[in-house]
Amino acid sequence: MAVFLFPNRMKDTDLAVTRHAAQQLRSLSVPVISVTGNERELGGLGVTFLTEAEAFTAADHVVTVGGDGTLLRAAPSCVRANKPVLGINLGRTGFLATCEVEEMPEKLSLLARGDYRLAQRSLLQAAAPGCGWQGLALNDVAIFGASRLHPMDYAVFCDGMPVSRFRSDGLIIATPTGSTAYSFSAGGPILDAEVRAMVLTPVCAHGMRTAPLVFSAGRRLCIQAEAENRTDVSACTDSQNSCILPPGARVEVEVAKQTLQLIVFSQAEQFRAIENKLMRR
Repeated sequence: MAVFLFPNRMKDTDLAVTRHAAQQLRSLSVPVISVTGNERELGGLGVTFLTEAEAFTAADHVVTVGGDGTLLRAAPSCVRANKPVLGINLGRTGFLATCEVEEMPEKLSLLARGDYRLAQRSLLQAAAPGCGWQGLALNDVAIFGASRLHPMDYAVFCDGMPVSRFRSDGLIIATPTGSTAYSFSAGGPILDAEVRAMVLTPVCAHGMRTAPLVFSAGRRLCIQAEAENRTDVSACTDSQNSCILPPGARVEVEVAKQTLQLIVFSQAEQFRAIENKLMRR
């Protein structure tokens, strides 16, 4: 079993935590892979250095070192390479990166022994027909006016049928995993991560009867920013893969066929995070 350590240098600036993880894994006789360029910090530990693409191919498991954003950044490559991922949390929340630094000795030992389970987390596939943009989201797809300076009018369709119209700053379509993230901050419900569904949450809606909507995983949503808005629209997946679309453009969102394999050590990992990291704030 080989592990690809995927650090975030903004969080682990001198790669001290990554080096500690590499030392622990090597002491457990686990081969460790890192990207070329990290030789100065990780040299002398028996680490193999490859390009990022080669590392995702060669590894059996991926361990990110940073926060949830680091895991989100690695997620598309993990999905393409069909590799499970564990996150070591150096961020403030850590709903996805569920291994805290002080837990590394215990959880890396469990990983080395194969004593874990794989949570199949659903993803969203988003596309803008005719505009050449598409993306994969573990957390959410967000749609806003490009300037974000004033509300816009959005029409929502489900399987081709009109559902609702919103005048709001934007719309968030979240996975159950992402229901604890941006969607939750905007007033959306928390969904069990094991559920196959997606939730649409308006952001700062101008209306008394606007509420989040939960859709079955088999549905296809279409979000259209009305042409009368006369301003461009910004669409992005997991705050990373973004594009600017013209007025009247449509964004189609559905649950992807692929899933992300998230390494967890308890069936109640999500609820432990909710109790420890949301309820106690």
